[in-house]
Amino acid sequence: MRTLTPQQALLLSLLAALTTIGMKTGAWWLTGSVGYLSDALESLVNLAGASFALLMVSFARAPADPEHPYGHGKAEYFSAAFEGVMIFIAALAILFTAGERLLHPQPLGELGIGTALSIGASAINFAVARVLFQVGRANRSLALEADARHLMTDVWTTAGVVVGVGLASVSGWVWLDPLIAAAVALNILREGWGLMHRSVDGLMDRALGDEDIARIEAVLASFASRGCSFANLKTRVAGSMHFAHVDLRLPGDWSVARAHALADEIERAVEVQAGARLTTHVEPAR
Repeated sequence: MRTLTPQQALLLSLLAALTTIGMKTGAWWLTGSVGYLSDALESLVNLAGASFALLMVSFARAPADPEHPYGHGKAEYFSAAFEGVMIFIAALAILFTAGERLLHPQPLGELGIGTALSIGASAINFAVARVLFQVGRANRSLALEADARHLMTDVWTTAGVVVGVGLASVSGWVWLDPLIAAAVALNILREGWGLMHRSVDGLMDRALGDEDIARIEAVLASFASRGCSFANLKTRVAGSMHFAHVDLRLPGDWSVARAHALADEIERAVEVQAGARLTTHVEPAR
């Protein structure tokens, strides 16, 4: 099957969010369960998050310009932060609704069709999350991975809600329903905090991961026999873009043209083999 682009994957996520909102709202309307209501509210967050992610991913892939010579890759971090904020808002709304239902318990309606709708919506989210993970990793997109992680949280949330509402119905303990809703809210608060932390971390020029750095170092080591050495390797991530800087130490009697030619060759090799845009600073070998 042809690999989707990040924009196509997010359009799929948007379609899934619209579909699951309808299904989960139907589940809440049929059952009157505040647990199912909390699940439906989280799908609204999915819709808002996927919409903003699509906007930011499109902007992040715009080519560099005079005002943004390093590109627009960091725009994806705003998407992850926005989704984190939306998750916090949804969680507070769920906690408020759950608290009101704890104070004023209500019996649950017929669970059969409502539960089937909720499970069907969860299956859709699981399938779309798998696609988002695949496309996000292939394109090194934090926005897609954040959306995928949120959808997977939604899957587990739905599983907990279905089990909790089922127990409340069987046991007659209607207070279990709002209690499960509150647990859902606390769980998605944790997910929202994780997204916020990753987005702030990225905006602060976090270094590449160990595997990426090892690939760059392997490319640099392959040039050791050419009379050069390297020092002070520094890396940073900007959305899907990877950057690196290293001191290139060469014999002092080399001409500028010879040093420049080797530096260009090394930079091209790192970009092709390690996927990072390398900048070299030439120094005489000690």
